[in-house]
Amino acid sequence: MGDEALILARLQFAFTVSFHFIFPSFSIGLASFLMVLEGLWLKTGRGVYANLYRYWLKIFAVAFGMGVVSGIVMSYQFGTNWSVFSDKAGPIVGPLMAYEVLTAFFLEAGFLGVMLFGINKVGPRLHFFATCMVALGTFISATWIISTNSWMQTPTGFAINAQGQFVPAGSWLPIIFNPSFPYRLAHVVLAAYLTTSLVVGAVGAWHLLRDRTNPGARKMFSMAMGMVAIAAPIQIFVGDAHGLNTLEHQPVKIMAMEGHYESHPHGAPLILFGIPDPAAKRIDYALEIPKLSSLILKHDADAPLGGLDAVPDELEPPVAVVFWTFRIMVGLGMAMLGLGLFSLVGRVKGRLYSWPLLHRLAVAMGPSGFVAVIAGWVTTEVGRQPYTVYGYLLTAKSHSPLQASAVATSLLTFVIVYFIVFGSGTYYLLRLMAKAPAPHETEPAATPQRAAGITPAPAFAKE
Repeated sequence: MGDEALILARLQFAFTVSFHFIFPSFSIGLASFLMVLEGLWLKTGRGVYANLYRYWLKIFAVAFGMGVVSGIVMSYQFGTNWSVFSDKAGPIVGPLMAYEVLTAFFLEAGFLGVMLFGINKVGPRLHFFATCMVALGTFISATWIISTNSWMQTPTGFAINAQGQFVPAGSWLPIIFNPSFPYRLAHVVLAAYLTTSLVVGAVGAWHLLRDRTNPGARKMFSMAMGMVAIAAPIQIFVGDAHGLNTLEHQPVKIMAMEGHYESHPHGAPLILFGIPDPAAKRIDYALEIPKLSSLILKHDADAPLGGLDAVPDELEPPVAVVFWTFRIMVGLGMAMLGLGLFSLVGRVKGRLYSWPLLHRLAVAMGPSGFVAVIAGWVTTEVGRQPYTVYGYLLTAKSHSPLQASAVATSLLTFVIVYFIVFGSGTYYLLRLMAKAPAPHETEPAATPQRAAGITPAPAFAKE
């Protein structure tokens, strides 16, 4: 397997995981949003919450299904393209992935049917419990996946046996709760909530631009903008803490993110923008603020920060990719903070539902959460290079013995199939979102509960 095949294998995994990452980042937040909607409906009896629950439940079902399908493909690639990694890291990565299936996936699968089809067939409290279990399942799923990825970033609690395999060195706790896990989990879950809030807010704003009196559009927009205003500043603090953790355990990644080709013994500047020149080992046309990087990362403006000049070329990540994706992520995070603050101004001024500029900005920001999570993922994974297991297993030593033509054929097949299948699914999701939420729901047909004289669930209460 030559360099061409290795690059193609990496591109194939990057392509498939990018598609997959979009759907869980939406369904994790949307499951929690549905849980909140149903809880408010049960508490208040207001039909607007029931109507919104039914509206977003259809969208959740499609997004969840596409997430499951896109995730199955990646597990096969561990065996086809990355068999050496699977052999060496399998004794640790395999059980962690199995725990995700045994806990989260079974929990989601067990209650998803009740959540999707049981609204007329079970009592309201049982149905709410099913919704809570699905929301909990998505969170547990994220926990195991992030734990696995974090172990690859900051591996602890392992030994290497005679066959060169990573095996547990006693308790699993240091493996599961590895040094970067809590920071990465908080960062990813908050990103999922922000992504969902921006989509819900964009849909609400879209319909408010057409009918500002629609109660469903008003309620979803208010709830989404409230979440953005709360979560965006928290995410900035969590991201800062995650960066400090990365500096401690993966300093080379921070060097690439900051664009520090040179060491700075007396305080490093924060490079806002510039054009990385890997050949010359410099950032051209750099716009920088003196000593601010040291102040952010070390809380001391004069603190020294190392540079890539102290790192062997073969252990240096692709700086240009990491440099730009990190700035895309941070820039969009600042834009989310600005949108949240703008919505607070509208709320205080009583113009939350009647300010077209705010609504247009919310619509424009709708896809920004997806772009930010993909940019953040690229920053994390490309910044880890040239390792699959950081500091121990090189990516170039992790692949299967395949020919470039074989990998290219499967990559081309994935591209065609993914764009057809998931393009169609995304188009259907947009069609569902384009339909305005109905102000009232019709009464359902006769159900076993009604026949038995049981009071029906208030999911169809009119308002």
